[in-house]
Amino acid sequence: MNGDLMAEVQPMIPALRRYARGLLRDPAAADDAVQDCLERVVANWHRRRDGNPRPWVFTILHNVAVTQMRQRARRGIAVPVEDAAGALATRPTQEDGLAQHDILAALALLPDDQRSVLLLISVEDMSYAEASRVLGVPMGTVMSRLSRGRERLRAILNERGIGTPANRPRPNLRSIP
Repeated sequence: MNGDLMAEVQPMIPALRRYARGLLRDPAAADDAVQDCLERVVANWHRRRDGNPRPWVFTILHNVAVTQMRQRARRGIAVPVEDAAGALATRPTQEDGLAQHDILAALALLPDDQRSVLLLISVEDMSYAEASRVLGVPMGTVMSRLSRGRERLRAILNERGIGTPANRPRPNLRSIP
C-alpha cells in the first residue's frame, strides 16, 4: 500500500468496524465486511475522486454489508451450540453492560435503512450530505430516515421501560465495540 492510501484509510478502520458491527450485529461478519471493504479500497484506490475519501470508503463498506445481510437472510444464521449456550447462560453484571445491551437490542429492531442512517450520523459523525452519498439516497431521505429512526428508537426504549425520557442518560453509541 502506498503512503497516501495508508494515511487516509488507516484512521478510518475503527469507525468502519463500528459501523459494520452496528449494521450486521455480528462481530465476525463485521470484521469480514471490513476486510472485504479494505481489499476493494486498495484495489480501486486509483478510481477514487479527489477530496475526502471517507464517504467513498463507507459506501463500499455499506454495499459489502448489505450484500452480506441479503446472503444471511437467504441462508439463515448459523450459531454453534457452544456459543449459543454461553451467551444464554452469561448474565451481564454491570449496569452499563445492560444499558448497552438494551440499546443494541433496540437498534436491532429498527429497519435497516433507519439503522444505517442513525449509525452514520449519530455514531460516525457524518454530515447529512456524506451519509446521502454513502447510502445513495437524497439528503431529504437521510433526514427523514434519521428522524423516524430516532423516534422509533426512543419509542422502543420507552416501551421496554428503559428509563423515562427525563432521567434516561443519553446513550453513548461510540462506546459500542
